Amino acid sequence: MKKEDLRIVYMGTPDFAVESLKRLVEGGYNVVGVVTMPDKPIGRHQDVLQASAVKKYAVEQGLTVLQPVRLKDETFVEELRSLKADLQIVVAFRMLPEVVWNMPPLGTFNLHASLLPQYRGAAPINWAVINGETGTGITTFFLEHDIDTGKIIRQVRIPIADTDNAGVVHDKLMELGGQLVVETVDRILAGDVHPVPQEKMPMEKPLHPAPKIFKETCRIDWTSKSLKALYDFIRGLSPYPAAWTEMKDASGKTYTLKIYETEKEPCTPAEAVGEVVSDGRNYFKVAVNGGYLHLKEIQLIGKKRMKTEDFLRGFRTAERLTMV
Repeated sequence: MKKEDLRIVYMGTPDFAVESLKRLVEGGYNVVGVVTMPDKPIGRHQDVLQASAVKKYAVEQGLTVLQPVRLKDETFVEELRSLKADLQIVVAFRMLPEVVWNMPPLGTFNLHASLLPQYRGAAPINWAVINGETGTGITTFFLEHDIDTGKIIRQVRIPIADTDNAGVVHDKLMELGGQLVVETVDRILAGDVHPVPQEKMPMEKPLHPAPKIFKETCRIDWTSKSLKALYDFIRGLSPYPAAWTEMKDASGKTYTLKIYETEKEPCTPAEAVGEVVSDGRNYFKVAVNGGYLHLKEIQLIGKKRMKTEDFLRGFRTAERLTMV
């Protein structure tokens, strides 16, 4: 079968999923339909509907778009079946019911932003950086009953630099993922696929989960984490959803801060853990276990994100500030 004859249904929602769809469209593959989330209400009154990044691209390309609320809905299942897909591709979408993933004769494969079986779950990029990994990668695998457990088709590894945040790793894997999706389709077309069960993959260390991240997950624990762990935690949540903390002055007034970028200063601090040290102009650092964490880019809730030097110009530093 030629790629022009292979009928593909593509499923995805965020920016991360656009790159792979774009590679397929520009590569001349026959994408007969795109499945994405329903438009999301936004704004103060929730009266404006915002289309997903994947829908916006699909509409621009004149592709058929389906937006089911429920993936088991009979009307949606029949619409999907009418597309007569030979293969389905899933990138950053929802967990599919068997009636959907088992529909096409060539199966359904997923692109996952980790080296499975490591970091199964909704936020693999964030957790890899939070955990201080020096490398990660991307995986294509066939869908089965349990989430992120199917047989592996292909994997590609990349290093994670100590200065990389989750956004940098996201963009690297997004580009790499586009290439891997096309390569995987070509291998399936050529009959050159030999899927490997995840339990037979070499295990270099214990498995780490990658659960969904909530607001409270992002709160910084200054007391129990070391300098390196705090540094990794903040870059693992940057730029989104962003680590946050509360800061109190001597009068008890509380400020809520998001922190996007930091630098490590290993030493034995003279101050108690959580105490802020600043000259009011150039540096703003926090005493932690194992040194100081210099805050380089921050945001007061309700204000713009800014470099610390700019923040200090507009913030009157109290005699004593403490992170809590």
